[in-house]
Amino acid sequence: MGRYFPYRLHPVSVAEIVSPAVIETEIRPAPKRISDKDFESLYRFGGFPEPYLKRSPTFYNRWKRVRMRQLLAEDLRDLTNIRELRDVEMMATMLRAAAGQLLNYSSISKMVQASVDSIKRWMETLKSLYYCFTIQPWTKNVTRSLLKEPKLYLWDWSLVEDKGARVENLVASHLLKAVHFWTDRGLGEYGLYFLRDKEKREVDFLVTKNEEPWFLVEVKGSMKDALSKSLYYFQQELQVPHAFQLAFDMPYEPIDVFSEQKKGPMIVSLRTFLSQLV
Repeated sequence: MGRYFPYRLHPVSVAEIVSPAVIETEIRPAPKRISDKDFESLYRFGGFPEPYLKRSPTFYNRWKRVRMRQLLAEDLRDLTNIRELRDVEMMATMLRAAAGQLLNYSSISKMVQASVDSIKRWMETLKSLYYCFTIQPWTKNVTRSLLKEPKLYLWDWSLVEDKGARVENLVASHLLKAVHFWTDRGLGEYGLYFLRDKEKREVDFLVTKNEEPWFLVEVKGSMKDALSKSLYYFQQELQVPHAFQLAFDMPYEPIDVFSEQKKGPMIVSLRTFLSQLV
């Protein structure tokens, strides 16, 4: 007890690429530009070091096939009591198309033809093997909020074929890495959630600090997309200090988006925002 401090290891991120030095605060006040080649490699091949550094489609395809075989056959066989390996593999394949969506155990159960209890047990196993992770809805002080279903994401966002879902998964992975690292460093207690109420108002992510809302994040593909009305609503509802709409196609801007924050939500470059995290 007390002999060491554990840190949770995550895939490579934008901030780690452009500025790997550890800082004393959560947010990096001086963002740095990631090159187009580095960002394209990160988006296309994922954040695991080997495929990101190789930047070779043939190497990536071989690495992906080996990883999936080891995870869904060898690791499941050797580390668990699961014997329905093909059913778990089918479920894992289905989850690629469910990234960024609410996790519906009943629907998956019908498609895989397994019990809901089995699906839940297999899901926990895949999470423990770092295949996927979930985030819960934030319900505190949210009128008519959803109380149950989490949202699903993959540790390797390169497996997500839909472009919009992959971008959202990329941001989810960066935010999870940030809240884990900030917490592990002792800067406070941080959490990652999403917002959705029964009127179907939704914001992709809410980051909390010491159980209080800190900033909101909505992910969009284009900087031409109108500002989300849900961002306005939930920022006012929860009195959140910062609210950002990240634009995937927006060029890097050398500004501290947290200090530039206006009275309401603002559209910012996804690359700039991610470079200020971990």
